[in-house]
Formats: sequence, structure tokens, C-alpha cells
Amino acid sequence: MTTLFDLITNGSVVEAGALLTGLDEQRRRQLGTELLAYVRRRRDNWWGGAEGTALAVSAVGCLPSAAKAADLLGRRSVRLDENAGPPVVDAARDRGVDWLPDLARRLADRLVRTDFDGNWSFVAHLLVAEKAPPPTGDMFVEGWLDSLTWPTERLRPYPLIDRLRADPFLDALLPRLFEVDGIGTRMAFQDRKTRESLALPHALIRLAAQGRLDRAALLHGCIDRLLRGDRPVALRPFVVLHDLLTPTPGERADRCADYLRLLADAPGPVASMAQKALRGMADVEFEAVLDASRAVLVRPEKALVRGQLGWLDQLARQRRDRAPEVAAVLAAMGDHPAVELRDRAAALAAKHGAAPAAVTVVVHAGDDLPAPPPPAPAPPPITDPDELAEEVATLLSTRITALGLERILDGVVRLAGTDHPRLTRALTPVLDRHPQQVEEHRWDPSCLHGELGRLLRADLQPTGTSVGQGWWNGLLGAARRSQAYDPRVAPAHRLLRVRLAEIGTQLGPTRSVGLLAAPTQASGVLDPSVLHDRLAALGDEVPWPWDLTQALLRLPPVVDDALADRAAALGTPGGGRLAAWLRSGGLPRPQSQVVTVRFQRSTSYYFGDPRLSAERVQVELSPPEAPPSGRGPDAERFDDPLGLLNGRVVRFPHHCAGWSLLWPAVLPGYRELVAAYALTDVSSAADLGVQGAAGVLPLIAECTGPGGVALDLALAYGLGARHRSDRAAAVDALLLLAAAGDLDPGAVGRQVGELGAGGMLTLTRCVEPLRDVAMAGARLSVWRLLAAALPALLAAPKPPRGTPDLLTLAAETATATGVWIEVPRLAEVAARGGASRLVAEARRLSTALDR
Repeated sequence: MTTLFDLITNGSVVEAGALLTGLDEQRRRQLGTELLAYVRRRRDNWWGGAEGTALAVSAVGCLPSAAKAADLLGRRSVRLDENAGPPVVDAARDRGVDWLPDLARRLADRLVRTDFDGNWSFVAHLLVAEKAPPPTGDMFVEGWLDSLTWPTERLRPYPLIDRLRADPFLDALLPRLFEVDGIGTRMAFQDRKTRESLALPHALIRLAAQGRLDRAALLHGCIDRLLRGDRPVALRPFVVLHDLLTPTPGERADRCADYLRLLADAPGPVASMAQKALRGMADVEFEAVLDASRAVLVRPEKALVRGQLGWLDQLARQRRDRAPEVAAVLAAMGDHPAVELRDRAAALAAKHGAAPAAVTVVVHAGDDLPAPPPPAPAPPPITDPDELAEEVATLLSTRITALGLERILDGVVRLAGTDHPRLTRALTPVLDRHPQQVEEHRWDPSCLHGELGRLLRADLQPTGTSVGQGWWNGLLGAARRSQAYDPRVAPAHRLLRVRLAEIGTQLGPTRSVGLLAAPTQASGVLDPSVLHDRLAALGDEVPWPWDLTQALLRLPPVVDDALADRAAALGTPGGGRLAAWLRSGGLPRPQSQVVTVRFQRSTSYYFGDPRLSAERVQVELSPPEAPPSGRGPDAERFDDPLGLLNGRVVRFPHHCAGWSLLWPAVLPGYRELVAAYALTDVSSAADLGVQGAAGVLPLIAECTGPGGVALDLALAYGLGARHRSDRAAAVDALLLLAAAGDLDPGAVGRQVGELGAGGMLTLTRCVEPLRDVAMAGARLSVWRLLAAALPALLAAPKPPRGTPDLLTLAAETATATGVWIEVPRLAEVAARGGASRLVAEARRLSTALDR
């Protein structure tokens, strides 16, 4: 006999509805209870298409309330589209329920951005069918906008303006477009029918002209949105809408104070719009213009500042009696980073009556940076199941961090074999709340979520019964045999994976000493004397091989004969390995080779920008040809089955997916290795614009050991990252390295110059972070970096955009430090004829060096 659940599994929508027709309420509720149990048993299943529709029909036809139905249909594993709407409405009307609007609102509250292509349209169909007002929450509004961007097949033949005119949600949701933060990034779409760019602002203007929308309300909402602020890209559609509305003189006068606020504080494009609106007004208060000008003249946007200088010049000529006040404002612009604008302001100030500023001469100045902070200690180990559960919940709610992962692994080892009921009560709810964070993500070759989830679940099971045993044993066997690994998984990440597998196979009786590799510093460093004491506490127990390997790699890479003698005196295998390691001074330094590689564009991280470079410079590692001199006969011979010293370049544009943040804690004394592994990640922040990919740079800076060319390249790519947060990470790394005396600014500068000249780095992005480094006190380091970068840029047939800005910064830092550094090709460029900015800035730097 075919059951309701067979029909759901087969996606038999009509048959499922027919089976429910005519059932009494008691039988429906009984089926509802069975339905919930059936879905719980199959919670690993994804419900979509016809199967999802059959599930929705059954839920509305059986469950007792909108709350119960929403709990079932609002799961992340359920995907419903507009095709599910009609049969669900029919099922509700057949049953006679009146809570479909309530169900729609509850499902709207559960919407997430990744579900807009399906679940939103289902919710919208329910609302329209029941003639219910739409919810106005942020997610529903974003889903509505997404439906305008990507209309269903039924609506694609119609232009956007026709779809908007007939949209049942337009009047209720349009005001929310001016209130939801960040929604402007989704408003700059093209009409799929007419191919008109920025179609939504144009359609709104046409509807306002036809009387369908209130023009005054659009203008009011637009300016209010701009006043609240947002990212520049999110504000662009509102700037376009404002310009298309063409406010009348009276409307601009009514909002004069708002325009002044926007001029002083808003992002560049918004401030330029406000400046244009204000300059067309005849009765702007004089003092208000001067106040706004003081804020504008220190802004970095050159076009905006240039426009304000022109306005002030015009104002001073119109109001001769108050020209000295204008001149005083102009004279205060002496610290603007753009030299040509400073010169223009100084000339206008002198023209309108200000005295020339005094020239300050600096004899010599170096970097002025505070000493690096002392290393932070690692938190104490976890010894309680409730504390372990809290740490796991924190880790799964955000990105996996190195310190958090180490504490959890150490806690799992310490608590294994203790009170299982208490451990189960503490951990099970946490794992149930984060099912996707403890499942395998097969699209990510470096993902640790599945491995961590497998280990945590094994901690709740009797020893030796975990389903992960076979997988773990296979991974450990492959590691022992040095078998080939997925080339997209970095060597440091391979060590993390085999450590998880080793812990999984060793779980059993309580091990009070915890992991040997548990760091003593937050950066991942392990105190050698602490490792000695842990090995002594183990006694004759054989250490876990990969745990001890990680522990040794966390030691400072220096020779310590005294502690080596103490370790050898333990007379244990672990003590012997520690003694040999301390006498050898750690890993040998690998050989580095710079290579230029081409990468494939067919990747989910490529967004179709034709300007993206298909080449990038990377570093390949290989073991040293011979052991360094000074290594004694009993020194540790490092067996390298994971290829830590053999980092081959991965010819994929981006593969680390942020996992590189874990690697500095794996090798805290080997800055060069970590930089080489992370270089693919960091370079993708520059040429692919992957956000967060350069976040590892400050962590690499906190490591010790030489950096080499891999670090120089990583810093150069970080300076040219697309996103400001990644460039800020490069700034932090540069300052940490400079303060510690570990920065080679000339080597970094040569990489900036060569990458910029080769078109592999967007040079204009480098100006702001380098200026920030100089302003933070590292002027001499910035000057040395620029002096090394400029020769390659000036030698290019056509120096890339941004070269004049770097010349300006070079002149400023050279003047501020008083240090003379020869810059090849500078004199040749400065001697050229013409009045280009490149030549003017080259002459400025040349003059600064001749003083």
C-alpha cells in the first residue's frame, strides 16, 4: 500500500493532496505527528522540487498550526519555489485552515539571502493568494528586490517598469528600500528585458512622472538614506536616483543643512553630489560654507577638494570684504597628501591675502614606532565538559580559529573517558544546533568542519565504535607512506588533518597531560621547558607521533644544548626526539624559487571581470641540498612525509578559503614557510578581490624567523588588495615587522615595483596603506620601500596609474626623514618636457633629494 511518505519521497504532489482530501481532522493530526517523525529520521536529506512541494502540501494538510508548519518548512534543508504555491493553497482551502498568512509571515522571518531564488517566491505566492499585506522585515524586502532583479520565467518578457506598476508589494515595500542597510548593493542591476543599466532608479523616476509614485517621497527617502550613510557602492543607486529627480531650487533650499552635512561627512560620490547641489544655490550661509570647507579640504578625494577650492575662490571674489576669512581656510590645508592641491590652495590663499607658510627643514629622522607588545599567554586548558561545550559553540558560531581549535582538541583528549553522560548532555545540544558546521563540505578540499564534527561525535561514543575509525586510519596510513595529497591542501593544513585523525584513533582513557602540542602562547609558540615537563609526565608511554611532531614545530627554532641534555636524560623515545631537535635548531631552511604561473579563470571565486590578471608571482619551496653545517651526528633528521619543505605552487586562483589563518600557529617559528603556503590566498586578495584573504598577514608578522621573498611578495600583494580590510591587515603587518626590526622595506618595494609594472598589482590601491604606515611613524621604512619600487615603475614603457601618487608620497617621506637614497631613472623622467603629473611629481622628488 502506498503511504503518504512514499508519495512525498517520489515527489507525487497531486497524489499526496488527493490522499489527504476527505480525511477527518483527527486522522490529519495523527499523520502530522508521523510526518514530523519521518522528517526527523531523514534530517540529512534536502527537500526541493517536487519532493519539497509534496512535503509542503502534506505539512499544510496535516499539521495543527502555522507555527508547526513553519518549524518544518522553515528548515534550511527545505527549498520551496513559486511552483509549490498553488498546490499548497489548494491543500489549505481543502482543509479549511485560515492560517496561511501567519505561515507566510513566519517563513518570511526565517528567510536567508541564499534562499531568495526559491523560498521567497513561495512566501510571496501565499501572501498574494490570501490578499495579505506583506511583511516588511529586512530579509523579505531584500527578497522582493531580488525578485525584481531576477524575475521568474513568467515575468521575464516584461520590462521592469511594467512589472513594478503591477507589483502588489510596491507601495508597502518601496519605502523600506531607503531604510534597509546595504540594500543599495542589490539595486544597481540591469533590466533583463531592455538591458538598461541601473534600471530601478530609472523605472522609479518614470513611475513618479506618470503619477504612480510620489516624487517628493522619493526625494525625501533618497536624501534620508544618504544621511544615514552606508558603503559607497550601496549608496550609488541613491545618488543616481537623486540626480534623476533633479531637485528644484526650492527643494534644495529646504534641505540645505542636509546637503552641507553630506558635503562634509558622506563618501566621495555623495559629497560631490551635495557640492553640486549647493553650488547651484544663491543663498547658502557664508559661515556654513566655510565650516563645511574645513572638513572637505582635508579629504583625500581630489576631485571633491578641487571643486571646493574653486567654490572658495569664487566666493572670495564675490565677497571681497570676507576674502581674508576664505584665505585663512585655504591656508590651513598645508597637510593635504596631494601636493598639487596643497600648492593650489597656497596660491589661492596668497591671492586672497594670507601670508605664506614657513618651510620646515628636517635633518634626519627614522621610524618612530612603539616596541612590539610582549607575547600573550595561551588560556588555561579546558577541564570541564560544560566549558568544552561553550568553547565548541563559540568556535562553530564563527570562523574556526587556531587557538580555539587547539583548546578544543586538548580538552577532548583530557575529557575522553570521563563521565560520558555529562559530556553527552553538554556537547549534544551544541552539535545539534550547528549541523552544517560539523558536516563535510566537499567543495572545499581544506575544510576541517567534517573532521572536527567526526571527532566530537566520537568523543561521545564508546571507545573504538566511531564510524570515523576507517577514515582516520586511511589518512594516517597515507601520511606514513608519504602518498600524494590533494595539491590544493597546503602542507601545514595536512598536519592539522592528520593530527585530527590521530586524536580520533587514540581517544580512550583520560590523558591528564593533554596534548603535547598545546601551545603556551596565543601565537602558537610552545615553551621548550614545558614540552620537556610534559614528556617527563608521560613516563614510558610512547608519545603520539603527530602530536609530538607538532609540538617540536612549535618550539623556537634555536639550538639549546642544555635543555637537550636534560631531555636525553629522560631515557624515553620522546625525550630522545626532543633532545635531537634542540641540538639541530629546528627545521632546515628550504630553498625558495620565484615562479610566475598562469591560473584558470573557471572558478567560483572569479566574478567575470575582464581586467583580472591571468598571471601571478608565487614561491616554490624545496628542501635544502645538504644539511646546514653545525648539525651534529645525533641531530634530528626531519622526515617530511607531509611535504612541509616542499611547497609546490598550486595553479588555481584561490583554494585556501581563509584556512591560512590557522597556519601561523602550526609553524610559529617559520615565517618563510607560512608566507609561502599563504601566498596563493594573499595574492587572491589583490588580483581576484577575495575579501579577507590577506587577513593572515599580521599573524605571519607575529611569527619569528626570516621571511624571505615569500613574505616580501605577500606584503606587496596585501598592499594592493581590493578590500580596505585586507589592506589594513597589510598595514598592521608592516608596522609589526618594522617595530621588531624584521622588515626589509627595499625587498618589499622591489616586489611592489615589479608587480605594478607587470600589471599584476593595482598600484593605486597601494597609496593609501603606505601613507597610513608613514603616518603611524614608519616614514623611513616607507621611503626606503618607495625608493626600491620606483625604478621598475619609472622604467615601464607606460608607468602604471598610481605612480605619480607614489612619487608624491616618496617626496613627502624623503623630506620628512632627510635621508638621501638614489632612485634610478628618476632624473631621466624629471628631465622630460611637458607638464604631465608624472613629470611634475618626479621633479618634486628630485628637488627634495637635492636639498
